Amino acid sequence: MRIIVAPDSFKGTATAASIAAAVRDGWLTERPDDDVVLVPMADGGEGTLDAFETAVPGAVRAPVTVTGPGGTPVDTHWLRLPDGRAVVELAATSGLPLLDAPMPDTATSRGFGEAVAAALDAGATGLVLGIGGSASTDGGRPVLEALGLDSEGAGGLRALPPLGVTVLTDVTSPLLGPTGAAAVFGPQKGITPDRVASFDERLATWAARFPHIDPSTPGAGAAGGVGFGLLVWGATLAGGAAAVAEVLGLPALLDGADVVISGEGRFDGQSAVGKVPSVVRDLAVAHAPGARSMLVAGAIEAPLDDYAAAASLTVLATQTTGEPDDALADPLRFATIAGQRLARLA
Repeated sequence: MRIIVAPDSFKGTATAASIAAAVRDGWLTERPDDDVVLVPMADGGEGTLDAFETAVPGAVRAPVTVTGPGGTPVDTHWLRLPDGRAVVELAATSGLPLLDAPMPDTATSRGFGEAVAAALDAGATGLVLGIGGSASTDGGRPVLEALGLDSEGAGGLRALPPLGVTVLTDVTSPLLGPTGAAAVFGPQKGITPDRVASFDERLATWAARFPHIDPSTPGAGAAGGVGFGLLVWGATLAGGAAAVAEVLGLPALLDGADVVISGEGRFDGQSAVGKVPSVVRDLAVAHAPGARSMLVAGAIEAPLDDYAAAASLTVLATQTTGEPDDALADPLRFATIAGQRLARLA
């Protein structure tokens, strides 16, 4: 059989590539003659740079030191593509995992803007920007300041590169309101419920400086409002996982597949809206209509109606060692077991 393994990273615990390899290893212990094809995925968040580097021959990492989300320097990279474009990942410059603890009042997205500026200084003719996984809720203002924004409005902003700016985001949230940046994503960045309204007001004041940009645009609330800031610059927002799948050539790779396995760290109510598992499943329906869709996740907290089989690393850890937290401590061990279990159901 032909098996496609196309997971997202298990954020904070394992990369998409390592999870995919572990699932393959487990699968092949049960079915050693199967053809298992690995397609590590991303949705604009952590692992986006890796996904492009894997998929595009001749892509080269360029080192850069930027202001981290906590204000201290972070050594990171952006990716130069052979066609002249650059890929910059916010998670690698201003991501929440770069902090020891959330800093809701002071975390900044400035380093992301600095990395974008560095890519432009190096001659990038276009930009692909992944903006998942941010630590801040600052509306993207520091990003624009790093790109030349002055105190009077949008004056001084650098021109867009000739091939434009495409922003990969895995969320469709607006900037403001009950489904906006502060209300939905603020809690994971340390914003307590009693302070959500004040952050929302701050974002509204910022947005009012740019009346020509609609803060209700889907994705404007991504990355604590960095999506909105990039709209001010003139960028185009795109569905992250779908765009990455296209770059990786996943639709063509699905041709003839018998089983398609995807996954992410936490499969929950948000997973059905543009996240990697839902995008991979939908592509499988379109390009491999006879294939069975399977899921591997650290934790499963949503119905599995669309999947023929699924494996939760937390459940497997509980069954194996009696300690669910072992799934976080050693995710690759249990991803291997997950691959083995799913192969038995093939």
